[in-house]
Amino acid sequence: MTACVGTLDHRNRRATHIRATLGYAGSMRFEAGELALLDETDEIEIETAAPGGVSHRTIIWVVVDAGDAFVRSVNGSSARWYREAVADPRVTVHAGGRELAARVTPAADPERVQQVNDALTRKYTGITGLREMLEPDIFETTLRLEPA
Repeated sequence: MTACVGTLDHRNRRATHIRATLGYAGSMRFEAGELALLDETDEIEIETAAPGGVSHRTIIWVVVDAGDAFVRSVNGSSARWYREAVADPRVTVHAGGRELAARVTPAADPERVQQVNDALTRKYTGITGLREMLEPDIFETTLRLEPA
């Protein structure tokens, strides 16, 4: 993972506390340039780690819709990267030679699932693997990416 995770954690906790105190929404969005990068990138590497374990990268698809970035596990909830991301939502996204510190949050509600299905269809039509990404048994693995 990236250096200074402890510092980022402290800043995130403080920012979350400030937002909660002031009544701001808890979720954040990537900057426009970062969203454009994710939108234009067919495959990203998501870096995760088991608690107390070594980090590793997995190649996955990413979609951007309505100012939010989403990922989903084609291999369902048993995929290592997904299990690790759920256990520790701090991840690093590698795209276009850049590293983006991020957090994942569940996005498996019916509205978000349909939003992601539509975005996947727009971005990946004609690409092998799309049908598998639209199988209902993996919808529960839909995650929203937000900056850390």
